[in-house]
Amino acid sequence: MDLHETLKDIKTQFRMAMNGVASKSMRDKGLDYKLNFGVEVPRLKEIATRYEKDHQLAQTLWKEDIRESKILAAMLQPVDTFYPEIADIWVEDMRYPEIAELTCQNLFQYLPYASEKAFEWIADGREYFAACGYLILARLFMHRQPLNERAENEYLDQLVATLQSEPAFVRRCAYTSLIKYVHQGKTEGRKAMKALEPFKLAEDESLHRLYDEIKLESEV
Repeated sequence: MDLHETLKDIKTQFRMAMNGVASKSMRDKGLDYKLNFGVEVPRLKEIATRYEKDHQLAQTLWKEDIRESKILAAMLQPVDTFYPEIADIWVEDMRYPEIAELTCQNLFQYLPYASEKAFEWIADGREYFAACGYLILARLFMHRQPLNERAENEYLDQLVATLQSEPAFVRRCAYTSLIKYVHQGKTEGRKAMKALEPFKLAEDESLHRLYDEIKLESEV
């Protein structure tokens, strides 16, 4: 099939798998896509297996304001043709947490420059850049990919600032990365607790709770 036929076939798959109840629920929650078929992610993964990974196809899918197209784009994008400048463009286009989370899970974590982008993005003042940066780091920590001492210090410094000031979604992503970080081992747990020490004296009660939660997690 050519690109046009493939896109037509994919949209037919979306319509066949449409979940009207889920689509309405998402709209009610403010997910204002041009089209949203409400297809569950496991079904989208199944649909993705029917097609070869293809750069042009993935880029075309991403440009469409359709929830399922954007999710599928990350599943069908080859890593070797996804250059850093394209990654920036994709993040600039993100509007909803689900897309950020699934794109990091299905594509960004596998990029050869994933760690480099993660650190660039967590220092970025824009919400979805910072969120994606932390989500990538969470994935890397899950795979036991260690940071050198300089990167580790940079991560913890940025994390402490983020947990005190950034939008709720970014804080949630930062917290997720921190959990994965301390689960790597006792050394990481001690470093995290040292970095979070100021939270014990903070006026914000939520920071006290966060400190206690991470202390508990680091002891697991």
